[in-house]
Amino acid sequence: MSILINKDTKIITQGITGKTGQFHTEKCMEYANGKNCFVAGVHPKKAGEKVFDVPIFASVKDARAASGATVSVIYVPPAGAADAIWEACEADLDLVICITEGIPVRDMLMVRNKMRQKEARGGKKTLLLGPNCPGLITPDEVKIGIMPGHIHRKGRIGVVSRSGTLTYEAVAQVTELGLGQSSAIGIGGDPINGIKHIDIMRMFNDDPDTDAVIMIGEIGGPDEAEAARWCKDHMKKPIVGFIAGVTAPAGKRMGHAGALISGGADTAEAKLAIMEECGFTVTRNPSEMGKLLKSLL
Repeated sequence: MSILINKDTKIITQGITGKTGQFHTEKCMEYANGKNCFVAGVHPKKAGEKVFDVPIFASVKDARAASGATVSVIYVPPAGAADAIWEACEADLDLVICITEGIPVRDMLMVRNKMRQKEARGGKKTLLLGPNCPGLITPDEVKIGIMPGHIHRKGRIGVVSRSGTLTYEAVAQVTELGLGQSSAIGIGGDPINGIKHIDIMRMFNDDPDTDAVIMIGEIGGPDEAEAARWCKDHMKKPIVGFIAGVTAPAGKRMGHAGALISGGADTAEAKLAIMEECGFTVTRNPSEMGKLLKSLL
């Protein structure tokens, strides 16, 4: 059991002919059941060609119709990535994972509005993971994205994080302790993104094969606090919480995530305090996430 993806998921790569798309699609195909999961690629000018024996189609709609895929992953450069997300939504996919970093905020605003309008009209809801995320993995089944497969191990711990590298850090600690992961998900650090912490925590709570969760956040925005308050009322499983950016100065933009703290409830200390109030076991030291989790089981 896993959340969002498993060994039977059929996947389209948008941007499969580019250097990044090719490199990571090949790595994903080499991992677990990836060879059977990656069934189509998309490039408007290269329909009929193949990459790694994966057929290329002119559009996501064509790729879906021919392959039966329900998920796509996007490695399209920033200028075209929002359009690629919208194309996947128009094709009525279940889930689209956008790895691309640096998409203009205005483009993401427009695509988010179009997704909401489509849903309001009764259209299919397509879940978006990212942008600017490492993707997600169900160990020993399938990985979609740029995470290193070898550090993962099948187990019963859920990991969700805004930071890519901290996702890997938590996963490596859990693996080293012999626990393993049910699923690990990087939701991405962009200010306008799709799936939030709260959505993933709901899924982990409902998943019978997840026993406990590590939730990692960053400074800026209300997402972690909202998830923590939901968990206080609904979550039946132990959670270890960590927030990156304890030393970040208020009012200064920090790093790739565009995280900007106003000095209110979106600082690391404020978020950690809310998580503690909501029953999380929090740590201010990222090297202790795994050990802390093991002590709760």
